[in-house]
Amino acid sequence: MSELGKGAVERASTISESVEAGLRFIGMWPRCVYANVNWWTYIVSVAIVQYFQYSYVLAHFDISDLSVFVDGLSITLGYSLSFLKLINLWFNRRKLYVILNTMDKDWSDGIAVYSDVSIMIKHANLSRQCSNVMITTNALAVFFYVIGGPILRSMIQKDNRESSTRELPIKMEFPFEVDKSPIFELILIAQFLHDLSVACVIAMLNALLVTLVLHVSGQIDIMRQGFKEISTKNNASRSSLTVIKNLINRHQKIIDLSDNIEDLFSNIALLQFIWNTLVICCIGFVIVISIGTEEGATMITKSLIFYVAITLEAFVFCYAGEYLSAKSKSISDAAYECFWYDLTPSECRVLMFLMLRSQKRLTITAGKITDLSLEGFTTIMKSSASYISVLSALY
Repeated sequence: MSELGKGAVERASTISESVEAGLRFIGMWPRCVYANVNWWTYIVSVAIVQYFQYSYVLAHFDISDLSVFVDGLSITLGYSLSFLKLINLWFNRRKLYVILNTMDKDWSDGIAVYSDVSIMIKHANLSRQCSNVMITTNALAVFFYVIGGPILRSMIQKDNRESSTRELPIKMEFPFEVDKSPIFELILIAQFLHDLSVACVIAMLNALLVTLVLHVSGQIDIMRQGFKEISTKNNASRSSLTVIKNLINRHQKIIDLSDNIEDLFSNIALLQFIWNTLVICCIGFVIVISIGTEEGATMITKSLIFYVAITLEAFVFCYAGEYLSAKSKSISDAAYECFWYDLTPSECRVLMFLMLRSQKRLTITAGKITDLSLEGFTTIMKSSASYISVLSALY
């Protein structure tokens, strides 16, 4: 067996190890041991953090001190988006299991064909690379937001020989004093670990969407390659009809898988569309008003990569929808480029129905309202920029 085939046997899945680990961590992996315990423990911890965050937001709701309020609100809204995403995933977990089972069947069917498995491995490798980049970006955002900002602030205070009360990087309102040792250090470590887990889990969900889209893309590439097998004049007519029937069956499986992905991520995409506009607006506002101030370097250090991570999150969803739509339309192009002029009239009619069906592009929508596309991403960025200008005028 070739090295390519051996690699497929070792990891016959488009799902990367990091995404699988994340799904197991929150109890969403099929047949995961203690799945309910993992899920409820984690979701309750997020809910507790949200309680203290919103307590801070309500306690510091002051238009005259808008920068502090917006700084606390940005990370709070980010947590809320994560919480709602996880709840939506829980209610649609059976759909996730169906998708994962379908992907396993695709690998089982394609593992025996070298050309098919080579295409699937190429997309699986790309999936792993994208997953690692997204998870690493979110982890770096957490480090700079929770650790980098306070370290830089302490260095500035030391240079200026100033003393001030210590502040937690993630704004929370506790019913007890937290600025004394060792309580402050313990809460700081707990915040870092919990925020790191939330960021990695959300990056895992984004990577899951990319993985599923890439898997569908791989199946489309296999289908496009199958059009080349349609018989020419020198081959039997019966083999052409057999190939076309197999292509129709594969196309239907692709449509079903795409519909399941749409059902799983449609509501999540809607939340992403709304929440990301608000979060990007809040973080952007904090960065803008921090320029030229005494603590500007601290605020920009902890917020800039967070801003990049949130923007990347919105871009990933929109690009995934755009990529899936463009890829699905390539099926009809591949059908037209095959040797259809050598087929019988009845075979051409069957092939024409396949081409007509492929004209209805596959897509991912935001709550069944609008398609995810790069145009939607520009809408998010334009809306965020408009809100930033309004907040800057109020400030």
